[in-house]
Amino acid sequence: MKEIKGDFSVQLTPQMEDPVPVGRLLIDKTYTGPLSGSGKGQMLSKRTAQEGSAGYVALEEFVGEVEGKAGSFTLMHVGVMSGGHSELKVQIVPDSGAEALAGISGAMEIDIADGKHSYRFSYSLPE
Repeated sequence: MKEIKGDFSVQLTPQMEDPVPVGRLLIDKTYTGPLSGSGKGQMLSKRTAQEGSAGYVALEEFVGEVEGKAGSFTLMHVGVMSGGHSELKVQIVPDSGAEALAGISGAMEIDIADGKHSYRFSYSLPE
């Protein structure tokens, strides 16, 4: 697996209240660096009455380039926070790659420091 790093900006837009007691947000990201392009998707989130506990799931469609190879793929996010400790898993949905990114597999780590988002993306493409 190759590993690349870079930054991204993100805007989350809350959606109208649903009858289900969860938050729904639209995701709009701009990636820079060796992974360059946009990510658009939807997130469902739930905070509990206990401070520091929450969960979220999201699907995000990436369109752009990975080290100069153009195409798209889907990322699946699963995040859990309990007692202030968080765990996040972001992986490529199998067989979601298209164009020059067909067959891509891998995962992403996200870091947020001082309000700045960055990624570490490990991936494989078929030869």
